[in-house]
Amino acid sequence: MTTLLDKLYLQLKSSADNIEAYVADDVQWNVSAPINELHNKAQMLSQFWQPLITALPDIERKPFIHIESEYQGAQWIAGTGYFVGTFAKDLLDIPATNRTLYLRYTELVKLEEGKVKECFIILDFLDAMNQAGVNPLRKSLGHDGLIMPPSTMDGLCYGDTAKADESESQKSQQLVIDMLDELGRFDGKSLASMQLQNFWHSDFMWYGPAGIGTTRGIEGFRANHQGPFVFSFPDRSVDHKATLVAHNNYVSTGGWPHMHGTHSVGGWLGLPPTNKELSLRVMDIWRREGELLKENWVAIDIIDMCMQMGIDVFAMMREQKQGKAC
Repeated sequence: MTTLLDKLYLQLKSSADNIEAYVADDVQWNVSAPINELHNKAQMLSQFWQPLITALPDIERKPFIHIESEYQGAQWIAGTGYFVGTFAKDLLDIPATNRTLYLRYTELVKLEEGKVKECFIILDFLDAMNQAGVNPLRKSLGHDGLIMPPSTMDGLCYGDTAKADESESQKSQQLVIDMLDELGRFDGKSLASMQLQNFWHSDFMWYGPAGIGTTRGIEGFRANHQGPFVFSFPDRSVDHKATLVAHNNYVSTGGWPHMHGTHSVGGWLGLPPTNKELSLRVMDIWRREGELLKENWVAIDIIDMCMQMGIDVFAMMREQKQGKAC
């Protein structure tokens, strides 16, 4: 089964001149920093696709989750996986290695009249820096490296698996909404005030972005991400209705801005507090197993967050490269 997005990227790899069947001319293509918001097809081609195909001339898109559903009267796609290719030329000044690069992507895509009308996509450029040996930020507290697909290997929900059971989709959606509400009950003192055991399996897997890493279980999540994050952003709030895609036991939430919070305490990523209110670009994909959530693929535009703090990660990377060259 070849999806609309599969066809789009196959056509882009062959020729960027003939994508009008897949993308609206006035498409809004929102990319993680430093690319950011692109407002039409021409900008998408020149500022998003051209850097990728130049850096990875044999690029291949390898999704391992793809779900679709209607949200607020429109058809949406959510997915994650990797762009894979030989890292032959620099990517936004990330130095080429001539080895295989795994560039993680997470996306939410809105369709209109059978074409992409709006896209939110986070590319994990920090992980690309890790692979090139030039990430200037602190090492992740969690596990760095390739993100695993669903343990059930059923994340590609199209073709024979495209039809959703609405009752199952609703059950998954409600569980995620209730869990997000629970995360909002932090009392400012104890992480245990958020009773995740009512929503997560004990061996829950949280596949985080570079800079945070992958964690296992509730305690691993609290130690490697939740603790540093919620204490650094004690007034954080989540708009969990930004976009919501639900298909059987999979649910995706996000877009941007999707979260807000004041960086009033230090600790997150080892960075000092800035006392600035930040807006966060976040996307999540959840897999329910039985009555609880078992896996969560998380994309956070950390480079954009750092920029709002006054920290230019790409500039730091360039300085680091120059220092190594000297």
